[in-house]
Amino acid sequence: PSSGATKLDLARYYALVAPLMMPHLRGRPVSFVRAPAGIEGEHFFQRHSESSIPGVLALPERLYPGHPPLMEISNVAAILAAAQLNVVEFHTWNALKTAIGKPDRMVFDLDPGAGVDWPAVQQGAELVRVLLQELGLRGWLKTSGGKGLHVVVPIRKQYGWDAVKDFSEAMVRHLAQTLPKLFVAKSGPKNRVGKIFADYLRNGFGATTVAAWSARARPGLGVSVPVRWDELAGLKGAAQWTIANIHPRLDAGNEPWDDYAPQAIGRAMKQLGVEPRS
Repeated sequence: PSSGATKLDLARYYALVAPLMMPHLRGRPVSFVRAPAGIEGEHFFQRHSESSIPGVLALPERLYPGHPPLMEISNVAAILAAAQLNVVEFHTWNALKTAIGKPDRMVFDLDPGAGVDWPAVQQGAELVRVLLQELGLRGWLKTSGGKGLHVVVPIRKQYGWDAVKDFSEAMVRHLAQTLPKLFVAKSGPKNRVGKIFADYLRNGFGATTVAAWSARARPGLGVSVPVRWDELAGLKGAAQWTIANIHPRLDAGNEPWDDYAPQAIGRAMKQLGVEPRS
């Protein structure tokens, strides 16, 4: 209602960006945020395959024992079929279906609390980058399409979920101890008033993060967009791009992440006192 966007507008957007989305979706379990009554209506989060959607594959139940099958987007047509079924957001796991027990990335979702202005979020992302550099690692940046920024750290498939989550938590605790006026290591709105929670909980088994190029089920339909670090200072907000104004940005496509590559984290884990365990 705030933007006048229709379901057809969203479907046209996904038809346009689907080829850019596929590298971020392919081979990963995916979850949906569906909004059958529109953005202002009730949303629901779908993690498991409940009915046949063209191009949406039901993954083997052994990947998530004791639960209905997880889902995978197998092709461009599946993105449009999902949009037809009122899917607004596409979220992915931090592991591939072929190595579900060994995450291939960490994600830090910089979630600003009440009273945190946008320049502080930009500063927070840069400080996460600095910490990564001190640990000998690199992160790749994208807008969330909502309120914050995402720093994505590709890693080699060496360690299990618990070890990777422990490492990401150690990083966030280090930030909160070193920069307590900016960062907090506890989730929850009350804990992050005036501060940023760099959400490491995204790195647990079964947790998901909105995929690059996904729209968000929020007023204005912001989009999560890959950006270069040298673009950070010029960003106007996490929802700078929407399905309505995204077109000029599409020429850049996934180019900001062209050098995205997995990294070994064993040495960095030891630097923060986390014992590597496979």
